[in-house]
Amino acid sequence: MSDAEQRPDPRKSLRLFRTIPHPCSYLDNEEASTVFVDPEVIPSIDLLSELSEIGFRRSGPHVYRPDCGSCNACVSVRIPTGAFSPNRRFKRVLTRNQDVTITTTLSIATNPDARALYERYVNTRHQDGDMYPASQEQFDSFIVSPNESTRFFLFTVGTKLIAVTVCDELRQGLSAVYTFFDPDESKRSPGTFAILSLIAHASQKQLPYVFLGYWVKDCRKMEYKLDFRPIELLQDKRWIRIN
Repeated sequence: MSDAEQRPDPRKSLRLFRTIPHPCSYLDNEEASTVFVDPEVIPSIDLLSELSEIGFRRSGPHVYRPDCGSCNACVSVRIPTGAFSPNRRFKRVLTRNQDVTITTTLSIATNPDARALYERYVNTRHQDGDMYPASQEQFDSFIVSPNESTRFFLFTVGTKLIAVTVCDELRQGLSAVYTFFDPDESKRSPGTFAILSLIAHASQKQLPYVFLGYWVKDCRKMEYKLDFRPIELLQDKRWIRIN
């Protein structure tokens, strides 16, 4: 028997908790339910990697997946890094950001510039959301929350921090968790540049995928994810590639 066959499946011993139906964040007049992994479990890289294959993702200390009964609008998506080639628009974004320096770190808990940038981003861009107003407690729980898989990408121009991307480094790829940036730098398309940077980093490390979370067909703020082609969608428990 191989090592893989002898190794127990950690998913089988997990406790899962399902929320009661609540208003959907993505589709008007719809209700949503979510399945959470036991919050007392600190997921290992191996566990997160396995869960990502079946549509789970991490948000702060929580690992979850939509579980909305008859609705399956939330679709997990990932970019196959080996097949990706930037189109003309993406090349323009890369050109606009040639002066950006990218560094990675395991923690930004004591980085005052990152904390200030997060607060400014939320308070400027998300005044209509449930994250407003930003707080120290929110930053610590949602952004900083420690996990062995977590990596922080810091984007700087000179000494100025202009963007931060939080991601998980899995066995088979990088999973984007959250990006926040200086609202005055919107002309750089920092969100797009962050994804392009994750793709480049994953490719360099020979990681085959970048996971982008969920795509919802009729949700405008999710449309950008399908601009990254080819892309794979998790449908009926199978990853389907769209070129």
